[in-house]
Amino acid sequence: MWGSSSCATVAEAFVGFGGNLGDVRDTLDRAIAAFCDGEDVRLLARSSDYRTRPWGVEDQPAFVNVCIAVQTSLAPRALLGRAQAVERSLGRERAKERRWGPRTVDIDLLAYDDVALDEPDLALPHPRLFERAFMLAPLAEIAPERLIAGRQVRQALMQLDAGGVEKLPPRP
Repeated sequence: MWGSSSCATVAEAFVGFGGNLGDVRDTLDRAIAAFCDGEDVRLLARSSDYRTRPWGVEDQPAFVNVCIAVQTSLAPRALLGRAQAVERSLGRERAKERRWGPRTVDIDLLAYDDVALDEPDLALPHPRLFERAFMLAPLAEIAPERLIAGRQVRQALMQLDAGGVEKLPPRP
């Protein structure tokens, strides 16, 4: 039984955060803090922030992306629910957005243990993970050796054009 009890199964998950509206780095910090409560979702590692070119719709501001590794007692669907609740709390209204358009925050579940899931509103690992350097670059920083769907993160990144993905310096 999944839940927050002491006998709950614990999983490792990788989660991507991005945005390109407002004070993005501040918003991402707040999103990660809200997502990781220290109980059901415990932060294990956080990548640097990366400035990345827009993907899909190019006529918009650059994005900032970051990946985290967490330990969680939440099942995949509950973790997705938490991600969507955090997005809403930070002003995201998916129903009013243009696909791949500007947004305050976007939270994607990239991988959850070795779970393979393909449902209409939740696919694991993320179905486009290995096509997107903006996801793989920060993920490779915190989990370069990790195998996801049989592919090593660092090797998968090396097969992509990572032009336009720039590691940002830490903020003062």
